[in-house]
Amino acid sequence: MTNLSRATAHGKINLHLGVGAAREDGYHDLVTVFQSVDTHDTVTLLKDEYDFPRVDGSAAVSLECVSHVRGEVPEDPGNLAWRAFDLVVDDYANRYGTRELPPVSIRIDKRIPVAGGMAGGSADAAAALLAADDFLARTYGVAGLGRGRLVELGASLGADVPFTLVGGTALGTGRGDHLTTMLSRGKYHWALILSKQGLSTPKVFGKLDELRGKRPELTPALETRAVAEALIQGDPFALGAALHNDLQAAALSLKPDLRRVLELGKESGAIAGLVSGSGPTCAFLCEDAATVDQLIVRLSLELPGTSGLRVSGPAEGAYLGSPAGR
Repeated sequence: MTNLSRATAHGKINLHLGVGAAREDGYHDLVTVFQSVDTHDTVTLLKDEYDFPRVDGSAAVSLECVSHVRGEVPEDPGNLAWRAFDLVVDDYANRYGTRELPPVSIRIDKRIPVAGGMAGGSADAAAALLAADDFLARTYGVAGLGRGRLVELGASLGADVPFTLVGGTALGTGRGDHLTTMLSRGKYHWALILSKQGLSTPKVFGKLDELRGKRPELTPALETRAVAEALIQGDPFALGAALHNDLQAAALSLKPDLRRVLELGKESGAIAGLVSGSGPTCAFLCEDAATVDQLIVRLSLELPGTSGLRVSGPAEGAYLGSPAGR
């Protein structure tokens, strides 16, 4: 099949995640500090040559996920990458008129953990938005929509999509989709410990609401000054002391074995550790890459069913192409 376009986006870690009370629409106001890390998914748009039928008028006819990690990924129009592709097609049609497009197959090469609290689905959407914009700009013979418009489209797909487009380090407010770039010095080394079974993000938020009704000390942590100062200094020890996640109590309640993961990580030389986002991935900040490797080996041996991933951040935002082509 002919390659029409390809783009790559990275996963993220929440260095700070403060969760406000539930709103009437079911969402929560967030104050979070994102850091993009160098594990990635790549989305490729291919001209389909097998005459698959079109799906509900979409120019996409199929989606395939080649996964290098555990977990199931939907291969249907509900996948965020498919939805992102259709959003860009519709936006071009509204701006420039409808064009006859070739049938498109979407391929995801997935390395970001599935249901791990690292925005893997959002990264797929970000890469698909960028690849679709590139393909359609050339098809229509116009300038692309631009990163700003793609961020707007991404926000309609999910709160983490705008950040996976932008990358780096950023403060997120609202649902996490209102972004302000943050200054960050230095490179940060992380050991990610992955679990066999994921956690449902809505269930984790729901459990937090439930726990707050019983434990008044679980108030929203909405102040990010300590994280910001540590990042400006480029000091991993100061950053370790400032890491915080309001969702951690809920994730530990739903998956109590994560407590042992956090304990062992600290015993194995990590500066600090926390549940990443809604979990169940645990992220351990380490002084250097050697400590990361030692921690991963120990936890993989002592905790059957877990696996580890070495990453560093901050990483760049979504870009056209793949790491192999750079």
